[in-house]
Amino acid sequence: MRVLLIIPAFNEQQALGGLLAEIQALRAAGGAGVQLSAVVVDDGSVDRTGEVAKAGGVRLLRLCKNLGIGGAVQAGLILAHRERFDCAVQIDGDGQHPPGELRHLLAAVARQGEPRADLVVGTRYRDRDQDGFRSTLLRRLGSAWLRGVLRLVTGLRLTDPTSGFRLYGARALRLFSLTYPYDYPEPESLAVACAAGLTVVEVPVTMRERGQPCSRLKNTGA
Repeated sequence: MRVLLIIPAFNEQQALGGLLAEIQALRAAGGAGVQLSAVVVDDGSVDRTGEVAKAGGVRLLRLCKNLGIGGAVQAGLILAHRERFDCAVQIDGDGQHPPGELRHLLAAVARQGEPRADLVVGTRYRDRDQDGFRSTLLRRLGSAWLRGVLRLVTGLRLTDPTSGFRLYGARALRLFSLTYPYDYPEPESLAVACAAGLTVVEVPVTMRERGQPCSRLKNTGA
């Protein structure tokens, strides 16, 4: 299975180097039947994000201006679709998503006897016994409101609709390379996927606190 890690990054020079070192260690360790590649999508950074990406030994896709998280993610999805990757995994450039947790997302698309997942969302909330960062109270309240809206509109029962740690299968790559929401991309893309008849599943993962206090999901505080 050919997997592309898509790392959207805007002014992440401080956190990006450590994340890329973890990814390179994961690639060196290898995995049964998994060929892992990575691309940093530099979303118009004004710091040394691009230089850190090059030094980290991964591909760099530099956007000419800041498009926001939606535009950066779609740029990576277009690349994955054009180069015929089997799937792509979105992982934040601030280090919030440990690369080692990738195995849980991959396991969800390899399960036998179940409908093949097209979009796998990593949740920090579903397993109460799991260690790791679970976000602030305000963000959890915002996420709860979005959960209710999403369930009402689509019927999806998800615990972490704003999670940016997600895997896109071949059908999702095809869909989102053509259209991807820019304003509130994480929850809106779930609604788009559901409307297109894609299978969306959620798996528990461990997350870390963001390297920077500001959120990449604009205008929501999420």
